[in-house]
Amino acid sequence: MDKIVVDEIVALARREGFSGVVHARRGDEVLVREAFGLADRAHEIPNEVANRFGIASGAKGFTALTVMSLVEDGGLTLATTAREVLDDDLPLIDGRVTVEHLLAHRSGIGDYFDEEAHDDIADYAMPVPVHRLAGTEDYLPILDGYPQVFEPGSRFAYNNGGYVVLAVIAQRVAGQRFEDLVVERVCAPAGLASTSYLRYDQLPGNTAIGYVDDGLRANTLHLPVLGSGDGGMFSTAADIDRFWSALHAGRIVSPGAVAEMTRPRSDVPQESMRYGMGFWLHATGPAVSLEGYDAGVSFRTVHEPTTDTTHTVLSNTSEGAWPITKALDRALLS
Repeated sequence: MDKIVVDEIVALARREGFSGVVHARRGDEVLVREAFGLADRAHEIPNEVANRFGIASGAKGFTALTVMSLVEDGGLTLATTAREVLDDDLPLIDGRVTVEHLLAHRSGIGDYFDEEAHDDIADYAMPVPVHRLAGTEDYLPILDGYPQVFEPGSRFAYNNGGYVVLAVIAQRVAGQRFEDLVVERVCAPAGLASTSYLRYDQLPGNTAIGYVDDGLRANTLHLPVLGSGDGGMFSTAADIDRFWSALHAGRIVSPGAVAEMTRPRSDVPQESMRYGMGFWLHATGPAVSLEGYDAGVSFRTVHEPTTDTTHTVLSNTSEGAWPITKALDRALLS
């Protein structure tokens, strides 16, 4: 990725009116690290490369790693059924659904937040007032009442609710609040000092506000006030880059566990990708990725382990990341 290509990426970001941060690295060389747009439109505060951004479903990789760390400690196995931990809660979940099914989006459980049912990302889509969702156990009422959709393990279907169920399981097994568990088991060993769950109504000053339109409407009322296993974390470009290095160095879970999580379990042709457990996988190559899309949030990070190449795009708008990350794919993965 030479200077001409870097200049083209920067020019594309400016032409698209991109708001966020672009970061790319190969080995020890930082190829691009630049911020664009505004973190706070009302006060005209610009984004900076060190800002925190929401990563939406990018948090699923952190959830999966938290669960796998409990598996390695012996608190769970991949064959543990959800029912063993949930007891009488969420009775419509099939008794055969396992931790592995949930991690791989192959559980077949009904989803409280079916993304295909929401055409407009700016909808107020939460089924209860968002301030009620301030802890993982608070999600139980909205997870309940959805019948099993298909036989556990029979096919892939992306499922947000399944990852909240994983958070409930992890929290109960470990006896800690899920958001603290993620920091202790993933962020701290990886050295991610700026990555955590934040309340949307208490964002610190170095955090970009997510915007759902071209004006001043923030995403505060669109998302749970505190996220859980399916999304709601905040991070920085530098932390995401550290995350990939720590993951492949075995500082979060063992290299064997990483290999198991990034082993293809499903082809997902509608996304032109494959899926492992918590991670999206390139359709044919070794690249591994996390991505998130929500009201006022778009995020994607891709790591190609054979060349130690990583690119990350964080945006505080719903659609901003996609043109930039696609251009980085073309420049770095081809």
